[in-house]
Amino acid sequence: MSKQFDVVVIGAGPGGYIAAIRAAQLGFNVACIDEWKNAAGGAAPGGTCTNVGCIPSKALLQSSEHFEHARLHFADHGISTGKVEIDVPKMVARKDAVVKQNNDGILYLFKKNKVTFFHGRGSFEKAVDGGYEIKVAGKDTETITGKQIIVATGSNARALPGVAFDEENILSNDGALALQKTPKSLGLIGSGVIGLEMGSVWRRLGAEVTVLEGMDKFLPAVDEQIAKEAKKAFDKQGLKIELGVKVGEVKSGKKGVTVQYTNAKGEAQTLEVDKLIVSIGRTANTNGLNAEGVGLQLDERGAIVVDANCKTNLPGVWAVGDVVRGPMLAHKAEEEGVAVAERIAGQHGHVNFDTIPFVIYTSPEVAWVGRTEQQLKEQGVKYKAGSFPFLANGRARALGDTTGMVKFIADAETDEILGVHMVGPMVSELISEAVVAMEFKASSEDIARICHAHPSLSESTKEAALAVDKRTLNF
Repeated sequence: MSKQFDVVVIGAGPGGYIAAIRAAQLGFNVACIDEWKNAAGGAAPGGTCTNVGCIPSKALLQSSEHFEHARLHFADHGISTGKVEIDVPKMVARKDAVVKQNNDGILYLFKKNKVTFFHGRGSFEKAVDGGYEIKVAGKDTETITGKQIIVATGSNARALPGVAFDEENILSNDGALALQKTPKSLGLIGSGVIGLEMGSVWRRLGAEVTVLEGMDKFLPAVDEQIAKEAKKAFDKQGLKIELGVKVGEVKSGKKGVTVQYTNAKGEAQTLEVDKLIVSIGRTANTNGLNAEGVGLQLDERGAIVVDANCKTNLPGVWAVGDVVRGPMLAHKAEEEGVAVAERIAGQHGHVNFDTIPFVIYTSPEVAWVGRTEQQLKEQGVKYKAGSFPFLANGRARALGDTTGMVKFIADAETDEILGVHMVGPMVSELISEAVVAMEFKASSEDIARICHAHPSLSESTKEAALAVDKRTLNF
């Protein structure tokens, strides 16, 4: 007889492992299945985020930023280093060590919370009385039974049509994180989060980076004023960003990759690079899940169809994270995982899509929550806006990084905060204040009247809130 569980979670990425832990905290007997392997073949829970996404990319961004500071900015602080060199294999090894720490941390959390972990690929076998049989294909194949199933199988990098990833010359995020030496020239197709972050890493280490973007606007999801400020900074750093391009034939050979494309003026162009990173989005990972075998409904993109509560069309089956609708963000997946575990327990789990923060971990960082000016104009919402530059912030001057600004947008009549947008140093941390404020339906006046520590970057948040009423104190 197969092992019986109250809740079986398929996938141990941010959505899956968090759902499993929360369900266990609520008193359920929980199993979590995940197939990720490390180099030694051992279990590596954490999904794309931990293994080839959020965590390793931040490790490389940090290393490359240290290198750039030592090479270009230490002298401003009176620090002499002589010639600065980068050991790329050592940098990548450190990244791998950081990843393993996170993998091991999740395994520890499973043990602490009494979650039974299965290392293998989980898929639906069949519906049975009171639940579903789930096959675990790993070192050994076994079947377990769950009363409630949470699918959290994540997403895969989208390839260009007819151009497969070889992870040698044509790279997804996986290959881009594993390069053992700095390419002389690097091409990126797509100027989204992954493309800009990976482009930033290798540009700092000496690569000549060219970004080809099909959209005619840079970062169209970002507030236009903030996007323009970010592009100005990236242009100054040496990132070559071409907008409005149409990519044609892509050829990979011994000498690198050749990309034929048409620029915004309609002129035929050729880009020759040592390596090419393709970052044109991600697709829901439902491969091998045997969704069709149990009648689990998928949409035209292959994502699992769910309602507002993450329920699928099958009783007792839920889905969260990248494999369902909504932004493909680790923290969104985590919130859905917690909410579903609580709903299974009869509680009222809640996810507010209007206050999910977005961050691009470049330098300068870009972060935002809520609606942009262009969205509010399209919706006909009357608003007022105010911004404050880091150039006028004492802590930013002391850091030596005064790029960017903080911008508040509030309802013209009620003053409720509708959106907060930032570009500059450490805004990935500053954005949380805006999320809290919006969750509590705060006004810009509320933030303007809160005492902020001096000197701190967060004072720019207060000043931007003051700017909504045209009464900044330091600009």
